[in-house]
Amino acid sequence: MPTTQPTTQAAGPKKKKIKSQKVVNGVPTEIEIEVDDVAGPTWGANDSHRLLNTRLPRADGPAKTTGTAIYTYDVRLPGMQFGRFVTSPHARANIKSIDTSAAEKIPGVTAVMPFGKAVRYEGEPICAVAATTREAAEDGIRAVKVEYEVLPFVVVAEDALKDGAPQIFPNDPRAKQSQGNADEVNAAFADCDAIVDVEYRTRIMHHACLETHGVVVDYKGGDSATVYASTQGTFTIPGDAAKALKLNQSNVTAVVQNMGGGFGSKFGLGITGMWACNLSKKLGVPVKMMLTRRDEFLTAGNGPGSIQKLKAGASKDGILVACSAVMYGLAGVGRANIAGQPYQYKAMKSFREQSPIRTNEDASVAMRAPGFPQASFAMESLMDELADKIGMDPVEFRKKNVTNDSHTRQLTKGAEVIGWNQRQMKPGALSVGGGEGPIKRGFGCGIGAWGGGGGPKCVVNLIINRDGTVVAESGSQDLGTGTRTYIKAIVAEELGLEMADVQEKIGNSKLGDANASGGSTTSASLAPAVKDAAYNARLALAKLIAPLLGANEDDVKFEGRKVTGNGKSLDWKQAAMAVPAAGLSVQGKWQPGLSGNGAHGASFAEVEVDTETGHVKVVKMCHVQDGGLILNRLATESQINGGMIQSIGMALYEQRVMDGRLGVMLNPGFGDYKLPGCLEIGELIPVIDDGDTRQAVIGIAEPANIPGVGAIANAVFNACGVRVRDLPITPDKILNGLYPSKA
Repeated sequence: MPTTQPTTQAAGPKKKKIKSQKVVNGVPTEIEIEVDDVAGPTWGANDSHRLLNTRLPRADGPAKTTGTAIYTYDVRLPGMQFGRFVTSPHARANIKSIDTSAAEKIPGVTAVMPFGKAVRYEGEPICAVAATTREAAEDGIRAVKVEYEVLPFVVVAEDALKDGAPQIFPNDPRAKQSQGNADEVNAAFADCDAIVDVEYRTRIMHHACLETHGVVVDYKGGDSATVYASTQGTFTIPGDAAKALKLNQSNVTAVVQNMGGGFGSKFGLGITGMWACNLSKKLGVPVKMMLTRRDEFLTAGNGPGSIQKLKAGASKDGILVACSAVMYGLAGVGRANIAGQPYQYKAMKSFREQSPIRTNEDASVAMRAPGFPQASFAMESLMDELADKIGMDPVEFRKKNVTNDSHTRQLTKGAEVIGWNQRQMKPGALSVGGGEGPIKRGFGCGIGAWGGGGGPKCVVNLIINRDGTVVAESGSQDLGTGTRTYIKAIVAEELGLEMADVQEKIGNSKLGDANASGGSTTSASLAPAVKDAAYNARLALAKLIAPLLGANEDDVKFEGRKVTGNGKSLDWKQAAMAVPAAGLSVQGKWQPGLSGNGAHGASFAEVEVDTETGHVKVVKMCHVQDGGLILNRLATESQINGGMIQSIGMALYEQRVMDGRLGVMLNPGFGDYKLPGCLEIGELIPVIDDGDTRQAVIGIAEPANIPGVGAIANAVFNACGVRVRDLPITPDKILNGLYPSKA
């Protein structure tokens, strides 16, 4: 009998495990994934590029500066109606009844849909109204009559910690997370020459997106719909919208042409999108539902605040011996995690414990490196207080205790740029203009770090047409950080073209898949996929062109808008004639070797403090930031500047002010919620750390705003001797520190 031979299967590519990032609602988590271990495209040395790592004008600059760029707020469709919310005026209540009869009689009002039964914070939506005009919708929400049973509430963190405080969630155990050995840390304090035992506080802040949360849902019945969304994730929309409209997800198209800011607050359909879907389905017409500015402040999420009780000790030679931290994240009705202490420093012994404080306020959600500026401010302040106690220069003290060599390099560079040698060890010793004048000048510094890695989500389709046009397609959104620009630059450089020769199509869920923009992961996820697509296109075109040039495929070169080989050349349009009539289409996916993880930065601040008025002026800031291969130096510098500006806001101005007795926000608008303007922003010096030679793309947007807050607080202390541990640093706190009451 014949014997059966075992079937031999071809061995697939070898696998390897690498670190990647998964982002959920703007919060990144490091994960390990398995990928093929195969050769592919590489970036090459960071200083070897023609377009990348140079200063590139933004591809979308003309459209945005001329006002022709279309945002969700600009979308106006035939027959479109407008949605608005009735929101709760109370911090906590049960809804006894909702009378919509008067609203339904108002001319122009077409639908009134109550949905609330209980409210947990002021501004929580409880009823949706649609009308043919914005004005009619406004009249409609005013006419809805709601009867409430007002319940006990708490909106102040200190009150929430008291025994008997109202519970936001029944039987809510404040889950504690801890790390380290508390007994070992307490014992280590005996070996310290200096100890600081203090409490630092940061306030709940608002994202302040210029374009409020909102969508336009275009559903007229049938089996398909289009949703125009102001979102950080094109592909976070179709699934949620399909459920609300009861459609197949493949029949829902999400469009994100441009969006006016998210900073971590815009993921998924959200309550605006859900009720726009419900209204559109009921009426059979497009419905636009954009939050008003007041509603945006009250119901679009907040950045987390914190209370951090830190105790740390150091030896007289500058070694951080012990650090203990009890940390609370101010979560509202959501959650709030603060980065673990001692943050970017190594302590010989450390312990930390963290838990949330829940209040009757809108939920804290991801905001621009969520929880990291808060941790950095506290730790950088603590490091300065320890340095002052042992009489050591703060920069040198940090260098002795950092966990990454990049920070040592960046501290040296930043000190040089800011003029650290002018700093006086004794607070208040440097007066502007000399003598003993009231304007005191001081210097401070801080460090920060973030992940910024990419992951295997993005797909890019690249088409070369016979007329020479090149189109790169991806569903990825561009938050305004320059995605369009580097797509064009990567493709143009790989194919030897100019950026104007490449068209980009993005922001549509019918295009290639893409990750949401959270955790500074967009560039590190999308750029490798673009590079892979361009690389594959170059190889495919070289294969078609090589016979025409009488050259080997490997010898075909693409440069100067020409294709050359074997001493012959074709201009680009001639070469493109070699592709099929339907065009040459290739696909690119994320390649792990093209992205990296770990962005580090150091901030320095120079401030002036008027000791007569308590006014603080940021004279100059410098931030040194690494990021591997810089795709666009001009855009990177802009991101660094933005980070420094946000640091100024958090350090000196921004806070959500609550009335503890009434449970309401006192500053829900740009008139009262103070953001830094032109007069409050001093000289900004962005420095790209080219000492980082990693040939990989790393996201840098969020890291740039982490350490500046601590740098400003430390500069204020150096200027006038007042250590403000409760942000923001307002004039009253300076004056109270300079002239404490004698009562």
